[in-house]
Amino acid sequence: MLVYFIRRLVNVVAMLVVVAAVTFAIFFMVPKLTGTDPALYYVGKIADKAAVEGARHKMGLDKPIIEQFYLFLKGLFVGRDYSTGVSVSHCAAPCFGYSFKTEQAVWPLLLNRLGVTASLAAGASVLWLVFGTATGVVSALKRRTLLDRITMTTALAGVSLPIYFTGMLASAIFVYQLGWFPHDYVELGTDPIAWAQNLMLPWITLAFLYAATYARLTRATLLDVLGEDYIRTARAKGLSERKVIGKHAMRSTLTPILTVFGMDLGGLIGGAVLTESTFNFRGLGYEAVYAINSSDLPVIMGVTLFAGFFIILANLVVDVLYAVVDPRVRLT
Repeated sequence: MLVYFIRRLVNVVAMLVVVAAVTFAIFFMVPKLTGTDPALYYVGKIADKAAVEGARHKMGLDKPIIEQFYLFLKGLFVGRDYSTGVSVSHCAAPCFGYSFKTEQAVWPLLLNRLGVTASLAAGASVLWLVFGTATGVVSALKRRTLLDRITMTTALAGVSLPIYFTGMLASAIFVYQLGWFPHDYVELGTDPIAWAQNLMLPWITLAFLYAATYARLTRATLLDVLGEDYIRTARAKGLSERKVIGKHAMRSTLTPILTVFGMDLGGLIGGAVLTESTFNFRGLGYEAVYAINSSDLPVIMGVTLFAGFFIILANLVVDVLYAVVDPRVRLT
């Protein structure tokens, strides 16, 4: 198990370097290929030549591309210094630079927004995993019954309806008309009860979308597993249906569910863009939309790297859970 974990950890480090390289290329190399000077993004297109040269020197854009990438990686892991020729400012690790609009370091800004996004992702993921998987299991065991048709029709509706539609509709009914749910985000440390109450509607709305996918995936996978020879053998041995389903069938069914769950959770923690924008929660997704609209490239780059990190981390957790659910995975 330890060797398996070390191999996966090495792969994670390699993937982080690849993500950093691709992000660097997108934000620093592609503009040059299209004839755009990256320094113009820092000072504006109407700035004079001296200001552009100053920004280029401060950001290290006048150095060879390999050295630029080295400074970029150095900033992420140990921090870096920005020199204007007159003064030197130190950006502590992980350094994503400074916002164009507020001149605030990007990393503290992302940490400030992370609580909202993590709260939204954590609650919604529990709901969709529990209810989606349970609905899929019940539907598979009650195949071709009225219950199966009702649950799968509901799941199809959940997959088809976009989050901004269901979110706005739910807000209009349950927040503004009925007044059942508060609308403003409250920090968990300030008031845990108010925190849960204010997030309940976004949790349910987001979980409805994802639970539909998990219900359909669980149903299809479980039906395939129930047709396997080892399931028939377990039944022939006289095992109870509860043991056949819970101990044998569900172990194989959980493997694809864990894969999708890791990707979905990592992506949400990286920024639930549509959900946060719909409910006006100022998390990483909301910050990304604002940065894109205002062309605040360091913030966009920071959110991109942040999202990539959480997706890779979620994949590492999924790989470890694979080894727990199915020991045969440790041999791969």
